[in-house]
Amino acid sequence: MELSIFLGGVGPWQIAVVAILVLLLFGGKKIPEMMRGLGSGIKEFKDASKTEDDKDTTSTSSNKE
Repeated sequence: MELSIFLGGVGPWQIAVVAILVLLLFGGKKIPEMMRGLGSGIKEFKDASKTEDDKDTTSTSSNKE
């Protein structure tokens, strides 16, 4: 129930239409490059947030001593 509210009632037909439009606009060769870039961006974001969490944990444990 909550998922349909979040997605605004997007069904499989709407997703298929969007996928076809993306394929037509960008072509089959460009899509893997875009997904690769998106994946590396997400990985960098996760690594950066993990580094920040480690810094926060280290500074907090240093303050307790």
